[in-house]
Amino acid sequence: MQSRLRVQGHPIQPMLVTFPLGLFVSTAVFDLTDVLGGPAFLGEVGYWTAVAALVAAALTAVAGMVDLWDVPGDHTRRTAVAFNLVNTVMAAMFLLTCLVRAHSPQRGASAAILITELVALAVGGVGVHLGARLMRQFDTGRAEAGGLDTLAGSTVEMPRPRP
Repeated sequence: MQSRLRVQGHPIQPMLVTFPLGLFVSTAVFDLTDVLGGPAFLGEVGYWTAVAALVAAALTAVAGMVDLWDVPGDHTRRTAVAFNLVNTVMAAMFLLTCLVRAHSPQRGASAAILITELVALAVGGVGVHLGARLMRQFDTGRAEAGGLDTLAGSTVEMPRPRP
């Protein structure tokens, strides 16, 4: 099974999913620093980082929905649907924190917002696990002709140095 959206044979959605995840983690780091007494502007930086992450998550969700059309109707499809739902829940939790912060003048973080973001990141961790499972299911038995995989199988073995 191959994704409809590809760049030089590689699916786009797994590449895109790293952007919202990284931005969501950055949001939590900025907000943690703000809550612990760092400079006040870090709360606003965290807010705008979350907004950028939500835009990236929306683009990733579109790519995921296009890929979902081609997933066979077996356990792989259930995993793909669960992956997309988990990532949607994570994005919805960050959207909730952004909506709460949008009406405050400095858009700073609070302890409740930070806890919500940390729970959302834990949910995102489940999404990372499901995404890794999907990649293993999609790439089973797939080796590109002429690639390094054809030389030594799908793994590269490195000898251990002798003591």
